[in-house]
Amino acid sequence: MSSEKPLEGRTANPARPGLPGQPGGAPGAMGLPVQGMRGGAVQKARNPRAAMRRLAAYLRPELVPVVWVMALVLVTTGLELLGPYLVGVAIDRFIVRGDLPGLLRIVLLMLLTYTLAWLTQYAQGRQVVAITQRVLRTLRRSLFEHVQGLSLRFFDQHPSGELMSRLTNDIDAINRVLSQSIIELTASLFTLVGMAVVMLLLNLRLALGALVLLPLMAWFTLRVGKGTRRGFQQVQANLGKLNAVMEENISGLRVVQAFRRQRAALDEFEHANLAARDSSIRAQLLMTLLRPMLMVLSNLDIVVIAGLGGWLALRGLVRVGVIATFVLYARRFFDPLLTLADLYSAIQSALAGAERVFEVLDQVPEVRDHADAIELTAVRGRVTFEGVSFGYVKGSPVLKDVSLVAEPGQVVALVGPTGAGKTTIVNLLTRFYDVDEGSIRIDGRDIREVTQDSLRRQVGLVLQDTFLFSDTVLENIRYGRLDATDEECVAAARLANADQFIRRLPQGYQTLLSERATNLSQGQRQLLAIARAVLANPRILILDEATSNVDTRTEIQLQEALLGLMKGRTCFVIAHRLSTIRNADQVLVIKDGRIVERGTHDSLLAQRGFYHRLYMSQFAHTGVQPTRDSPSPDEAGSLPPSLHQQTEYRRRGSRRLAPGTR
Repeated sequence: MSSEKPLEGRTANPARPGLPGQPGGAPGAMGLPVQGMRGGAVQKARNPRAAMRRLAAYLRPELVPVVWVMALVLVTTGLELLGPYLVGVAIDRFIVRGDLPGLLRIVLLMLLTYTLAWLTQYAQGRQVVAITQRVLRTLRRSLFEHVQGLSLRFFDQHPSGELMSRLTNDIDAINRVLSQSIIELTASLFTLVGMAVVMLLLNLRLALGALVLLPLMAWFTLRVGKGTRRGFQQVQANLGKLNAVMEENISGLRVVQAFRRQRAALDEFEHANLAARDSSIRAQLLMTLLRPMLMVLSNLDIVVIAGLGGWLALRGLVRVGVIATFVLYARRFFDPLLTLADLYSAIQSALAGAERVFEVLDQVPEVRDHADAIELTAVRGRVTFEGVSFGYVKGSPVLKDVSLVAEPGQVVALVGPTGAGKTTIVNLLTRFYDVDEGSIRIDGRDIREVTQDSLRRQVGLVLQDTFLFSDTVLENIRYGRLDATDEECVAAARLANADQFIRRLPQGYQTLLSERATNLSQGQRQLLAIARAVLANPRILILDEATSNVDTRTEIQLQEALLGLMKGRTCFVIAHRLSTIRNADQVLVIKDGRIVERGTHDSLLAQRGFYHRLYMSQFAHTGVQPTRDSPSPDEAGSLPPSLHQQTEYRRRGSRRLAPGTR
């Protein structure tokens, strides 16, 4: 399957209606919708047989336990069917004859029968739970492991919510079917068939009379169950809209209050709330209709059995105990029917979920290690791009015939307007994507000839958008090299100028970070990311606006620390603040996917070309004529105007500059 084939995913829906007072409940009687259905609809697999075959492959290692469970289900069903039969025997053989000892024996036998039924049911439940969790563990691991190896292009095309839905909602739907529905389906079928067989064996005429209403009960169950499912689909859709209104207005509460939109937000909420209420009332009323109607039909069936049985008994064609057995069986007719009605939607959704999981597992990573790929070791750090062209979408190239050489230990700055292709260059260097044309070499070795793991072990990457995990500060730094000691982590933090702020945290290095480290400032998160890269000790270092989220003073300290880190390493620096790359060995100016200028900072300024215009434009808002030693526009903007003017006066030995003069 092509990795560009769109998946029919679904975003997890927080609205999961269940029984009254049970939001998010599992499917219940009358065909409640199952969790995670897109728009509340029961999802059907496009090819249910194929999904069942592939799901069965995960059950194959559990074949012996599954056979054992099926045997237990059969035994349990038999024991539960034996109970009503023993009631009839007790009436005909002992109660009618007044045989008290015999009655006591049959009562004890009935007690033993129902006890054994409970024990076998408990045993099968435990076995099913163990089988299901082993299968799901294997399936989750397969899915997560496969996702870890997929290329970034796949994630560009599929939102994370869609993939999370496969790891949660779809797996959960499979879990319910494997752990509950399959057993319930088997037991219900065994029960219906078993009751029909026992009835036919006990008395053919009475059995035909008792079973005459069974088709009507089945038809009514399916009709009402289908209507109920549609009703709860609408409930789920309306609850999804209601939750969306609440989430949006609570998340944007500051904006709501700032623009005095509380009344409008309340009106919107009330409209969605009323729609959810009305649809829920309709669905609940329809749901409450089925069980009473089945009870009526069941009681009508008992009337038929009693009338026909009485007529047959008067003619000596049936015993009273047999009639009692039939009545008890008739009481149980609607339970398997309700179960079968409920299981339809659950099984359909599980097969659809399995199909979506298998669609992800079928994705072939675009970036793969060749069979003869070697380990990249002892890297000096010479990087060459030779005629590289690349596009994220075929037919829309982002890079066009890019060639460059970075010698070991050089600092190469990549500058240019947004969207020019700077980040794409480092994405290709780390082999998150493979080039469409040309080649990228490290020390003369094409990076497609080496393993991805060994390549990325040699490349340190610090992104502008830092990601930290919900773990301690120390472990987030250790993520750069998992075998690092605590002392090495602390040393890396010192080099990144992160040690001081870390020690001021409540538990220092053992402070637990919240999700996405929201309990740290953006600058602090950036410092931790740099410390992580320091610890990795790569031969090639990539800084993608690595100092963009720290204040001017911290940036100066950080740049001093990075000078030591960069020494002896090949460094690629992406920068929008052009003053930060004045000391780079090479400055590559990228525009529209091509390198349009290259040289040092001074030589490019002297050319008075595109780089010169780009550099000058960054100082336009400060009103200061830039020189080589001038602060960046950001630095200038962060200083008080008078102090900035005095700095320029001392630096240039000229008159005090007024804003807007040169």
